[in-house]
Amino acid sequence: TLRKQACFDAYNRWIADYCSAHPARLLGVGQTAMRSPEEGIADLKRIKDLGLRGVMMPGNPVVEDYDSPVYDAFWDAAMDLELPLSFHILTTRESSPVRGPKMNGFLAVIRGCQDIMGTLVLGGVFERHPDLRVVCVEADAGWAPHFMYRMDHAYDRHRYWMKCAELRKMPSEYFREHIYMTFQDDYVAFRTADMVNTKRLMWANDFPHSDSTWPHSQAVLAEQCRNLTAQQRADICRNNVVELYRLA
Repeated sequence: TLRKQACFDAYNRWIADYCSAHPARLLGVGQTAMRSPEEGIADLKRIKDLGLRGVMMPGNPVVEDYDSPVYDAFWDAAMDLELPLSFHILTTRESSPVRGPKMNGFLAVIRGCQDIMGTLVLGGVFERHPDLRVVCVEADAGWAPHFMYRMDHAYDRHRYWMKCAELRKMPSEYFREHIYMTFQDDYVAFRTADMVNTKRLMWANDFPHSDSTWPHSQAVLAEQCRNLTAQQRADICRNNVVELYRLA
């Protein structure tokens, strides 16, 4: 973990330097190794001092899990420093091998993010920190309506024997308010936008990855956004990210 910390420190300095050439156009996100809540807070302060706009979190923290109260001071620090926290696909160690053809593993890459979002909601993190916002990155969003419903179903039916945090609201309400979701080629996300919170959806084109919609992004948007209002499209494609990262 010491090597990981050194790598992330070097990356943060590099990305800050890279973005400095065009600070109005290039907005960087730092990374923390999260070796402990205390070191995580120190990382946040360094990332803020470098002028970066957010923080990418590791899927697997070293100390306990993210629903533990030992992270409460870290969440508070992130809010005080106005640094949105991101959880990206493929940053969580898999607990079991992928079954079947290799492509079946592609379908499972969002699972790590789903587990973290469920942990934060059902573990009471948003209950304890009502102003905290996190970003579920590149994990699609079309699954969210059923996931929210499933959490509500579990909390309503099973919370007395499947223990979780005491919540004042239903799990879906925390999900709807506190979790932003980024996605690129997800037709279902646009069709089910009214079932989630269109103020928390953020479209991206994922350039230059193989899953990117580039160079056909505008054609993809024209097709997939045709059932949205002009306001919904503007929010998902522009306004939400401007608000979250406090862009000019």
